Amino acid sequence: MKKDFTILGIESTCDETSAALLKGGKEILSNVIYSQIDEHKKYHGVVPELASRAHAAKIATVIGEALKDQPIDYVAFASGPGLPGGLMVGRVAAETLAKFKKVPIIGVNHLEGHIFACDFEGNEAKNKLQFPLVALVVSGGHTELWYVRNYGDYKVLGKTRDDAAGEAFDKVAKLLGLAYPGGPQVSKQALLGKRDAIHFPRPLLPGTWEFSFSGIKTAVSYYLRDHKDFSIPDVCASFEEAMVETLVTKTLLAAKKYKVKHIAVGGGVAANSLLREKMQKEAQQAGIEVHFVERKLSSDNAAMIALAAYKKLEHAEKTGKPVKKNIDINPNMKVRSWD
Repeated sequence: MKKDFTILGIESTCDETSAALLKGGKEILSNVIYSQIDEHKKYHGVVPELASRAHAAKIATVIGEALKDQPIDYVAFASGPGLPGGLMVGRVAAETLAKFKKVPIIGVNHLEGHIFACDFEGNEAKNKLQFPLVALVVSGGHTELWYVRNYGDYKVLGKTRDDAAGEAFDKVAKLLGLAYPGGPQVSKQALLGKRDAIHFPRPLLPGTWEFSFSGIKTAVSYYLRDHKDFSIPDVCASFEEAMVETLVTKTLLAAKKYKVKHIAVGGGVAANSLLREKMQKEAQQAGIEVHFVERKLSSDNAAMIALAAYKKLEHAEKTGKPVKKNIDINPNMKVRSWD
């Protein structure tokens, strides 16, 4: 690939419509994100049909703002996992643009993007990730642990059996009457509360690397039912403490089991201040370095999609193998190694 190889990335898996330009696998030239929070906040969660309509309404404008008449060499889009309607909007937009610009198209796994985004520092990819590492993908729709040997070389250790971490935050916020999205609201209230006021369960699921957060949500619901004079800040602080302790404990156990000295944390919940604080502190005590995605790139965005595509193309060039273009959308796409 030539050094100034430019990719236009498209992200439309859930409730952000985004397009970005990445030059040379390093420099973010643009990263335009349209958030659908206003469309979904009165429902306290993402409504798939509304999300699809919003993507269709905004995708052309977002791409136009990101493209800025720049020449491109490739179009990349997130082909899964995600909401079917949003994925289809992204694919149609990517195919249309690729045909108009007469450039190739490639689909990438949205979850890979969340981890690769840890490489960004400001508007530049610095290749900060050091392998092997344990990766925690923690967002509104996903909570997974991976053992990562290199870009495109993964072993999925465990996933959530029910609610994702971000989903649990949103559901608890709804129980408390807090605004959507719930994660930032719960964290804001938690700053005013006592983290040891209420003991909510820590579902560590010994013997597995899997997660399950529906029990914590149910425990909060029962507590609110049985304690009419509850303190919202105390509930939020105690709930957040239980969630973070579970995530940190399991991630550190996996890192020790696989004898790695590096951890990468990506996804929307990676912006949580308590998670960042506790993970950094406990990892440092264990002699492990943690790479968190920068907050501005923790939510869904197209820069991470463009970077995932670049790494995939770079891998194909190095190995001499044809790149797997993955342009068929798959709402339930699994993480698989490239070879």
